[in-house]
Amino acid sequence: MDGEHGLGATRFILNGTAVAVTAPAGERLSDTLRERLGARDVKIGCNAGDCGACSVLIDGQVVCSCLTPTQKAEGRRIETVGGLVASDPVAMALAGRFQDHGAAQCGFCTPGMVTASVALLREEPRPDEAAITRALGGVLCRCTGYRKIIDAVASVPAALAKADAPGHAGAAIRRLDGAPKLAGTEAFGDDLAPPDTLEILVIRSPFPRAGFVFGDLDGWRAGQPGIMAVLTAADVPGRNVFGVIPAFADQPAFAESVARFRGEAVAAVVGTPATIRTFDPATFPVTWTELPAVEVPATAEAAGAPLLHEGRAGNLMCKGFVACGDAEAALAAAEVTVEGRFASGFVEHAYIEPEAGFAQVIDGRVEIHACTQAPVMDLEAMEILLGMDRSRIRIVPTAVGGGFGSKLDISLQPYLALGALKTGRPVRMAYSRTESMQSTTKRHPSDIRLRLGATRDGILMGCDFRGTFNTGAYASWGPTVANRVPVHASGPYRIADYRAEARAIHTNCPPSGAFRGFGVPQAAIALESLLDELAAKLGIDPLELRLRNALTNGAPTVCGQVFTQGVGIRACLEALRPAWEAERAAAEAFNRATAGPLRRGVGIASGWYGCGNTSLPNPSTIKAGIRPDGTIVLHQGAMDIGQGANTVITQLFATALGVPVASVTLVGPDTDLTPDAGKTSASRQTFVSGNAARLCGQALRAEVLRAVNASEGAALSVAAGAITVDDGASRHRIALDQLAADGDGFVLAASGHYDPPTKPLDANGQGEPYAQFGYAAQLVAAEVDISLGTVRLARIVAAHDVGLAVNPLLVEGQIQGGVAQGIGMALMEEYIPGRTENLHDYLIPTIGDIPPIEPIIIEEADAHGPYGAKGLGEHVLIPTAPAILNAISHAAGVRMTSVPVTPAKLAAALAGD
Repeated sequence: MDGEHGLGATRFILNGTAVAVTAPAGERLSDTLRERLGARDVKIGCNAGDCGACSVLIDGQVVCSCLTPTQKAEGRRIETVGGLVASDPVAMALAGRFQDHGAAQCGFCTPGMVTASVALLREEPRPDEAAITRALGGVLCRCTGYRKIIDAVASVPAALAKADAPGHAGAAIRRLDGAPKLAGTEAFGDDLAPPDTLEILVIRSPFPRAGFVFGDLDGWRAGQPGIMAVLTAADVPGRNVFGVIPAFADQPAFAESVARFRGEAVAAVVGTPATIRTFDPATFPVTWTELPAVEVPATAEAAGAPLLHEGRAGNLMCKGFVACGDAEAALAAAEVTVEGRFASGFVEHAYIEPEAGFAQVIDGRVEIHACTQAPVMDLEAMEILLGMDRSRIRIVPTAVGGGFGSKLDISLQPYLALGALKTGRPVRMAYSRTESMQSTTKRHPSDIRLRLGATRDGILMGCDFRGTFNTGAYASWGPTVANRVPVHASGPYRIADYRAEARAIHTNCPPSGAFRGFGVPQAAIALESLLDELAAKLGIDPLELRLRNALTNGAPTVCGQVFTQGVGIRACLEALRPAWEAERAAAEAFNRATAGPLRRGVGIASGWYGCGNTSLPNPSTIKAGIRPDGTIVLHQGAMDIGQGANTVITQLFATALGVPVASVTLVGPDTDLTPDAGKTSASRQTFVSGNAARLCGQALRAEVLRAVNASEGAALSVAAGAITVDDGASRHRIALDQLAADGDGFVLAASGHYDPPTKPLDANGQGEPYAQFGYAAQLVAAEVDISLGTVRLARIVAAHDVGLAVNPLLVEGQIQGGVAQGIGMALMEEYIPGRTENLHDYLIPTIGDIPPIEPIIIEEADAHGPYGAKGLGEHVLIPTAPAILNAISHAAGVRMTSVPVTPAKLAAALAGD
């Protein structure tokens, strides 16, 4: 590439080393650093200066390298996170504190965060929170909720287990994969391909619904120097369809004749990097015919509306239904009733890493290296699309810069595989931010009608829930949402007479898929809002009303399922009582005394979440072994997308085996090397894969003990080439190098398999959908400016029942990160196709939007969980938005029924509009 366009070299100092590089005029410094100088610790999340992931220091000042032309670096001193953490004392100390606090989760924003923090700490060694917020305001994080980052920068002491402790279940230890995140060496989807690898660009529909016809593609390609191949549906050797639920698979890799949503792929070009960089998609030979589109369920269901899919009359994809008792009769007999209609829009996942990856063909096998939450599901999808036996396909996941559900669906994997197969050369691809937002799944918009009844003393009697969900152009996880919502719409409460129906309707919008909660957060907004309305009508304290109706051990759920143990919702609610009483009293005192436009309010809400698939098989398998040199190897196939699976599953395995965590070597997800640990979704990995790891550790321990006939209570220690077993007064030594190794190189090996016990749901939704639930209750203290309609959050207290906190540090980080996403859903986030397709029009919370979040860990042990542990990932988010809405109502006296509650919406409601 040097010498391109005949420009002279640009010279600067990069991490202490003089470099000279020739780049085209106007090339982004981020591209030059990554592609010409190998500094892939610089991450690209938006190429617009919105996310800050690409931040570097130029002469000590924080700069978005994606907005800086390379030629502007002439004669300057540039520092990236890799150079800083390797040699700068301030950065090295900061990196240690980031690890101590778990301040890096997925790690994609971490280079930008650390870089901006170093610039601050060089000027202010002991900054306060206000200074930290100002300094880091330009760097977005979607995982952490920022609070751990603030603690790390502020040098708040961390509560870690002792360094020489074994790190077993229950211990707050550093993430096992934390160091490479801080050094910028963890390889994400766009970090692996060599420079000059062929690149892919997808041609996408500019309309929500359009017919299209290609011109002479072969002739066009022949006249395009640098374009190596064109891909269309005709190049798909297998079936041109994919979907996460086989019975509903309906999405093509490339649309055929009609595109069903704006951003749908119809073709792709493969070319050299220089060609793709300057390629104008408008020059591609395709003719579009815009067609009438249906973009909301009401239009899609209207008589005469165009059908998106044959066999789905009225554009109804599916329904979910749960009923027990007689809801109508109970509501008719109820002494007090409330009802409401609640709406939510599309919510974008907004992970900071856009989809990216590369593929190559090696010895006739296709290898796909890409960010994903479900490698084996990717393998199964590619087997169908490519028409190949799965033995000829290998999925090697990269690090994942956030997923939250959307990276469960395949995205660019088909284009990578087809490009590599057609050209016979390695290919790479990274979605632009706009491309990612246009084409990937969203949270389902909802339209919910709910009626709720109660006796005069506040006992719930009768609940009728009707929910319509916009599932977009293709099924994705819509069936899961439709089935899960009716199970959960009751909240964690005892309701004897209940009816809930959820319908998923196709529209010409991006597919709605999995997003942290699978529709349950939308349902919780409706229920928890009406519980506050009910409390007001009855004159009962909102916390007390919830406690009177909270599920307990032995009480049936609306599905008729009875848990004799592990129901932790009352403990969560009681944990909030001190803050509830203090904050309510303080808010009421403030409101009595104030004469200005500010009003304070306190809201509360609960949530629950069934961990794993709904009444379906949900297995995980983990394997491990010991090598002749004494190395303990754990083959851990559960994707860590920032939540900490690598660490937690290792802790559970090490606990069962009886060795320190530090003695375990991890082999991560790879369909050639690791068994299927299932998808990372539905709060299942700690519970399901954690149980598989526990069983694997126990089986391997049994192998060791059996070899020397030792008792279960014996202590193991593994050193070079030997295992020592101390069993009371006896000591045994196993010489590992004297044992025969298997095909994996292990002299001792074991595996563990776990599938949660569930039972199918009948026609009325009665059965046992989940083996365990997680429970949560949150409190929000807020301040509303009734003249402007603005909301400032002052404090959030979040009590979550996790059964056993396998790693309390990571549990706190999950709680804070989930709450931050709930704040975004409640107050600012709404994806509008064609309008909010970037991170400056689509707003997510910044560090300045997040108040102090105080996690309270509740440990109501579950009999099915590994050492009592429960899943956590979804229920961290579920109570947040309704608690915020209840706080707004308490402060301002208006009930908001549509999210997000933007200042314009709230101001209109306050004005009576």
